[in-house]
Amino acid sequence: MAEKLMKDMEHRMEKTLETLRHELAGIRTGKATTALLDTVRVEMYGSTMPLNQVASVSVPEARLLVVQPWDRKGIHEIEKAILKANLGLNPSNDGTVIRLPIPPLNEERRREIVRLVKKMGEDSKVAIRNIRRDVIESVKKMEKSGEVPEDEGKRREQGIQKTTDRFITEIDALVKKKDDEVMEV
Repeated sequence: MAEKLMKDMEHRMEKTLETLRHELAGIRTGKATTALLDTVRVEMYGSTMPLNQVASVSVPEARLLVVQPWDRKGIHEIEKAILKANLGLNPSNDGTVIRLPIPPLNEERRREIVRLVKKMGEDSKVAIRNIRRDVIESVKKMEKSGEVPEDEGKRREQGIQKTTDRFITEIDALVKKKDDEVMEV
C-alpha cells in the first residue's frame, strides 16, 4: 500500500511538472516556435479542432511562423482562430499559406512575461507541496492504524521530502531557463 502511495505521488508530481512545461512552451519569447500555436483551436468541418490537425506549422526563420493549411478553403477560418487566440500575432495570408511574423519584445513586455513565468513556477511549487502534504497525511494515517511501523513512516516522510525537493529544483530550473530565454535580446 505504501509503495503504491509513493508511485502515485511521483506520478502526480510528474504531471504537475509536465503541465508547467506545456504552459511555458506556449509563452512567447521573441523567437518563433511551433508551440506558440498549440492552444489555437480552429472551427472547421462542423467541429472545433487543434490547429495541428488542419495545417502544418513550420519555423523557416527565427522570427517567422508559417501555417500551411491542408485544405486551402480553411485558410480564413485558421486566420480567424489565430486572431481569436489573442497571441499578439498578426497573420497575413497569400491564399496558400499564413505567415506570422514574431515581433520583438520590448523591455516592459519582457518583464511582464518574466513575472508571469515566475507566478506559473510558484503555482506549480504550491501544487507539488499540496501533493506532499496529502501523501504525508496518508502515511500518518497508516502509522496510526498500524499498517506501517513508526520508524518506517519517518523513513517514508524523508523520502517524500527528497522527492518533493527534486521536483521543486526541476521547477526552478525550468523557470530560470524560460526567464533567460525571455530576457535574451
